[in-house]
Amino acid sequence: MTRTPYALSMLLALPVSLQATELELTLTSVDGPVSGAVVYLDGGPSPASVTAEIAQQDRQFHPRVLVIPVNSTVDFPNRDNTQHHVYSFSPAKTFELELYTDRPETPVIFDQPGIVELGCNIHDHMQAFVVVVDTTAAEQTNGKGQIQLSVPTDTKNDGTISINIWHPRLVDNTRPVRQTVNPDLPARVSIELTPEPDTDSPLDRLQKRFRDI
Repeated sequence: MTRTPYALSMLLALPVSLQATELELTLTSVDGPVSGAVVYLDGGPSPASVTAEIAQQDRQFHPRVLVIPVNSTVDFPNRDNTQHHVYSFSPAKTFELELYTDRPETPVIFDQPGIVELGCNIHDHMQAFVVVVDTTAAEQTNGKGQIQLSVPTDTKNDGTISINIWHPRLVDNTRPVRQTVNPDLPARVSIELTPEPDTDSPLDRLQKRFRDI
């Protein structure tokens, strides 16, 4: 199974003694496998901070979901020919990058774990999320809804662990859902998701016609 760069770097940072268990999990909903979900543990070794970016291009955020360790720095380059006004009112990080083109002068430091929802004050349809974690054990599910997650031995409790699962389409996407699993056995977990949003509304089609305004 292919790992994300974040998961690979975090795994290499773990002491050998803590790489005891590989949790294999498949995440599903009523519609089938759930891709792009973030699965992470509480506790374990503290992660090192990183530098990342969320770009604005074609009036969308790229990537739409970014997973970073706590205290990481994120830049928000604007690659459109229109101004953007990026903001968040989430408790884990409240900030505003007022109307700008190109690149803001100062990146944003995400110094608290939690789910941070991003928006643009000019283009209401733009939305993205930063999932800030305080653990080295974090991964996103692949197209088949699968992950492999390295579980440090000190996170087990009577042979089980609690995992956090988050997806943009959770009924309450301001927080993860928690599930208890046995890390020594393949796990299959089902979650409830809201319907896929309509990505080609009349407003979207109109905006595409006037993309350069």
